[in-house]
Amino acid sequence: MKSVVVFCGSSEGNDINFGQEAYALGKFLALQDIRLIYGGAKIGVMGQVAKGVLDNAGEVIGVIPKFLMKKEVFHPNLTQLIITKDMHERKLKMHELSDGIIMLPGGYGTLEEFFEMLTWGQLGLHQKPMGILNTNGFYDHLGVLLKSMVTQGFVAKSNYDMILNDVDIARLLSKMSSYDPLPAPQLINKEQL
Repeated sequence: MKSVVVFCGSSEGNDINFGQEAYALGKFLALQDIRLIYGGAKIGVMGQVAKGVLDNAGEVIGVIPKFLMKKEVFHPNLTQLIITKDMHERKLKMHELSDGIIMLPGGYGTLEEFFEMLTWGQLGLHQKPMGILNTNGFYDHLGVLLKSMVTQGFVAKSNYDMILNDVDIARLLSKMSSYDPLPAPQLINKEQL
């Protein structure tokens, strides 16, 4: 992997470990010569992951829609800042620039971005590894929900297994580097039934 998109919050959350782990991930990416693609903000967890990369001479590309430039306080010292017209163009650009996807703690936007990429993977639109860095068990309850979706028949076990989950940065990146993608799905056209 040469580039990883990281989805995470523009807020700090109420646990200091969220920012510290984001910084550590950024540092790890820089030391592995992996470019960070992220939402372009200077604040919150987003700002910490960018700082971790930049403090360690790594490359950071921020992608931010024009209307969020003031709300999220865009980072002025990035390798490159790409301004998009809207959120949809932002996600598409982040997808185009990345070889893998990581989700850190965040809110609705973080979940929405990650799950859109996950859905694209489920549909065979990409075969990129998708990981959750589960800092302090932040996504434990999400894991319970996802397992329930499998047992209730809404998510195939193979699609559940597409999500690589770990609390350790190095192990997560190792899982992502050795990820074996699913074959392209055979989608059912109900008109043919």
